[in-house]
Amino acid sequence: MKTALTIAGSDSSGGAGIQADIKTMSAHGVYAMSAITALTAQNTTGVRGIYEVTPEFLKMQLDAVFEDIYPDAVKIGMVSTALLAEIIAERLIFYGAKNIVIDPVMVATSGSSLTDTDAISVLREKLFPRAALITPNIPEAEALSCMKITSAADMEKAGAKISSQCGCAVLVKGGHSVHDASDLLCENGVFTWFHGERTDNPNTHGTGCTLSSAIASNLAKGCALTEAVKRAKDYISAALADGLDLGSGKGPMNHMFNVSLPC
Repeated sequence: MKTALTIAGSDSSGGAGIQADIKTMSAHGVYAMSAITALTAQNTTGVRGIYEVTPEFLKMQLDAVFEDIYPDAVKIGMVSTALLAEIIAERLIFYGAKNIVIDPVMVATSGSSLTDTDAISVLREKLFPRAALITPNIPEAEALSCMKITSAADMEKAGAKISSQCGCAVLVKGGHSVHDASDLLCENGVFTWFHGERTDNPNTHGTGCTLSSAIASNLAKGCALTEAVKRAKDYISAALADGLDLGSGKGPMNHMFNVSLPC
């Protein structure tokens, strides 16, 4: 069985973060492992509190995983401080981690800030160049490219700029704000559009976590990057289309829509 490690924060409501990553990896038939960067008290309406782990404890988690069950892929999500980002970078470089997918989480779906600028600087300098892919949404891509994105052409310009500056492939996620449900992959100067139909479902909590984990899962199984993204897009579209409706805010999708057991 292929293996994948998620390095991210915990979501107490189960729709995003570590919980979404593990569900997604499991749904893809990949053995999921985790290193938790922070505990969050949150639900579908917002984040109420964040309790960060210490850099020393994060290092212990990473060492415990890599020394025993070496992951075939690594997904990185919420990293709230520069100290934690430094530990992640140092350990992944030390172990020669492969198939790294980074979701540069800056703001939660509910609007709450999750990452400080110093942490993003460390990720950008030390980890982005080692990543197979980073997956910014429009606001994150704007921050990383230092430009406003209001069109498909802007997405291409920003994607190319980020890819060139950071030395990795970039998937700019259009979402519903620019180009409906279509995303843009920029890899080695080549653009590949993944067009999707908008799903009439307001429950989008954890979509970024889920997409990046699905891509990492597919990379762990040996897919080329373009195919890994395509399969991940198909998975998340089906999970949204399932129509799960939980909570009073932006609810989660059904990560396990394709897994069923007899009652």
